[in-house]
Amino acid sequence: MKKFINKSILAALLIGFLPFTQAMASSHREAPLISNDPLADNTDLYVFKSPTDSSKMIIIANYIPFEHPAGGPNWYTFGENIRYEIHIKNEASTTADDITYRFTFTHTNEDPTTFFNIRLGKQNIKATYICEMSTNGGAFTTIASGTVPPPNIGPRSIEATPVGLGAASYTSLIDADIATASTGERIFCGPADDPFFVDLGGAFDVGGFRTAAQGARDGLAKMNVHSIAMEIPVQNLQKNHQTITQATNILDPNYVIGVWASASRPQISTLNGNGTVTTSGNWIQVSRLGMPLTNEAVIPIGSKDKWNGTNPANDLQFAPFFENPELALYMDNSQFGPAVPGLSPLRIQTASLGTYDFRNGKQGLYPLKGSLAVSGTALDDLTGYGTILLPDNHSPRAVDLLPIFYTGVPNEAPYQLATGKGGNPLAAGKPFINNFLPTLGDMLRVNMAVPATPRTDPNFSSLGLVQAAVLALTSTTTYANTNIQFIPNMDGFPNGRRLEDDVTTIELQAVSGAVLAAIGLWYDDYNGTGSPVTPDLLNVLSFNAGVTHNDTTFKTTFPFLQNPWRGFTGTQYVGPTSVPELNIGAPEAIMTAYPNPFVNSVTFRYKLANTSTVRITVFDITGRVVRVISEGQRTSGDYTTKVDGGGLIPGNYFAKLSLDDQDFNTVKLTKVN
Repeated sequence: MKKFINKSILAALLIGFLPFTQAMASSHREAPLISNDPLADNTDLYVFKSPTDSSKMIIIANYIPFEHPAGGPNWYTFGENIRYEIHIKNEASTTADDITYRFTFTHTNEDPTTFFNIRLGKQNIKATYICEMSTNGGAFTTIASGTVPPPNIGPRSIEATPVGLGAASYTSLIDADIATASTGERIFCGPADDPFFVDLGGAFDVGGFRTAAQGARDGLAKMNVHSIAMEIPVQNLQKNHQTITQATNILDPNYVIGVWASASRPQISTLNGNGTVTTSGNWIQVSRLGMPLTNEAVIPIGSKDKWNGTNPANDLQFAPFFENPELALYMDNSQFGPAVPGLSPLRIQTASLGTYDFRNGKQGLYPLKGSLAVSGTALDDLTGYGTILLPDNHSPRAVDLLPIFYTGVPNEAPYQLATGKGGNPLAAGKPFINNFLPTLGDMLRVNMAVPATPRTDPNFSSLGLVQAAVLALTSTTTYANTNIQFIPNMDGFPNGRRLEDDVTTIELQAVSGAVLAAIGLWYDDYNGTGSPVTPDLLNVLSFNAGVTHNDTTFKTTFPFLQNPWRGFTGTQYVGPTSVPELNIGAPEAIMTAYPNPFVNSVTFRYKLANTSTVRITVFDITGRVVRVISEGQRTSGDYTTKVDGGGLIPGNYFAKLSLDDQDFNTVKLTKVN
């Protein structure tokens, strides 16, 4: 039984020639109906091998987008009358969940006489939960219960005594609320920094991606979410309850699982006159998430609510959106490509190997259907999945994008690294991934047998499989064979998803054909001789969306998520000592430039709200720094600085204003003769 490779994977493969990637957005306000129900809105799903214990897997399901750290007095928390569920598939032959974890939450007002969330050691909207588990579609059994830490309001609420809780630190509250289930899982439910990162303003302005020099801003910076984090023994998830030490190799197909998360509500809610709500009827799924970006960037708005309410077992109805994705239209000069300059580096093959056209509605690899070239491969109707991968002569991306979301990637030809293929893209190559679970539904798939890359490894990269491909495809010795061997970051997206992984750029590059190129279906400007790393390929691989990492660090132990941002600016009290608090209210500034266009010199004018250390950095259009103006510390007020630009060649530049090493404002400049 064979299948295809993960779109991000192949993107990874190709990208192996050049380390350049970025990120867009995951599942925040992705559909009309769920945008009105944030408590039930899945934002992200992460599944990865624990970097501290090879026998454990980490699953993190996040909910409630765009939580402002100072969002009181009614602070965010998990909702009542919602079933938050994590679904596990470990057997493709079954249709229902093989394992389901269900979380339900209850709220308590410990002191209803105050409007404060925390006062005199008591909490309002204090949330507790029970975790139930079902296996093979059977009855649910309670395996754990616990308490949700309060929001990270401020030092008087959290650390002070007697007015607040008197905690030693906010971290101590998190540690105290990690529960252990009767079946061996460790569980944390509570607020956390949103680990995702993206230039939302650019991405959703019709693909107006910006580089850092152009002012790309992380739209999720200093925002929180509510997380359900689980540390689960591998044998609890493996279909035969085998331990990690029983795997035959690091690509053992028996260790592949598919994971998706959901939220469901009762069908009917009745608002009562006394301020209460009564619910009744069947439970209705209102949100779900498996692979990142599916509902954001693949499913059109007319089907988004339907997709949120659909079980992955019924996902084939959405297959046409993967076979001819809308995003591909903005990477095609014959369609809308010229109108979307932010995606101009991303272009799809129109004549790969002089023949194959993968633009929307074209034939792709369909001319090879039934030929000897695909015999015995995953593209074969008889021995593979050709009926799905090559369904007709107008679904070109069924061969690469559809399997990434619906089946995972097998260790089969042609979905292997180019190493050892001898120039034939349909041949077998170096084994690279096996997270193949052909359920034909959207899930985040991972092979649990693959070791974790230590976060301290110098090769650890947020590019995940992209960086693994870089190492494998460029090595002339270590990975130049076709043996199964561990390559750093083989445990990264799309073989699961780590908190650090930069999933959006990998997927955008895949839509632009990087996956195809990774198996040898090179871009149009490759003539068959020399290096396949042509200008077209380099344009795709060097695409930069401007935001490359999360706005803070991650923890080195479970639950790995960073503490939620605190809305209070000032001093954070930690026992007898104090440290600077996270500065949510960072000073804002505005900068302008004149004359613009300029000939020999340009004057920057900026206004500060607070005392700050000021720096102005000028970049050219490639991102190369051409001037750095260090202004030193300035108090609040208006300032002007004249800069000599006589040595610059005519063209476009960008000037970025930074305060205390935090970027605030970018201005486009034009130098003329």
